[in-house]
Amino acid sequence: MPHLLSIQVGLPKQLGVEGAFNPTQRSWSTGFFKEPVEGSVWLGQTNLEGDGQADLKHHGGPEKAVLAYAAKHYSYWQNTFNRSDLAYGAFGENFTIAEITEASICIGDTYKIGEAYIQVSQPRQPCWKLSRRWQIHDLALQVQKTGKTGWYFRVLKEGYVERSLPLVLLYRPFPQWTVARANAIMHHQLDDREAAAQLAACPFLASNWQQTLSRRATMGINPDPNSRLFEIKSIGF
Repeated sequence: MPHLLSIQVGLPKQLGVEGAFNPTQRSWSTGFFKEPVEGSVWLGQTNLEGDGQADLKHHGGPEKAVLAYAAKHYSYWQNTFNRSDLAYGAFGENFTIAEITEASICIGDTYKIGEAYIQVSQPRQPCWKLSRRWQIHDLALQVQKTGKTGWYFRVLKEGYVERSLPLVLLYRPFPQWTVARANAIMHHQLDDREAAAQLAACPFLASNWQQTLSRRATMGINPDPNSRLFEIKSIGF
């Protein structure tokens, strides 16, 4: 049974130096730095107590209340970059979860954890802040290409949660829509408009994903991911 290995929270902070010559050292705001917490933590409709996001346009809110990441992926990234400092929370996640990955969790999956009920809403789309955090130029792109993205939960019932609790699966309405398959359609099968339409029709998929995939299905329009992945306009990546 999947269970919660670690819980991380953190509030937005301002980092870097305004006008620094090196673009990667310039001023930026982020809620990416998460620290582990022990004991019971209140999980509300939009986030965990003590947690916050700097960019509320792209992060946070009811459909992105909790970012989860598979504990299994950590050994891959540690070996790939020879970085032992990539510990739980390194990918900005709130929940680090054992015994589950993108290949085994599905859109709409509903779990009980402690007092709370949570539901998978969408895969996580990595952004340039992940790369900036670890000073690895293409880390966000690598996360997207490998499909080791993590995923978001919406909160159906608020309540206290804590580390080591099991995630008890209550409901799996769409076993065909694993997070891994959703990632593949969004990021790799760009010309498959039929698959985009089918995934967009999943009622438990977050509305922003539904809109993006619907535009692809009906008009063949795909957003340019470069500004998300590399922050081209702001820091010259």
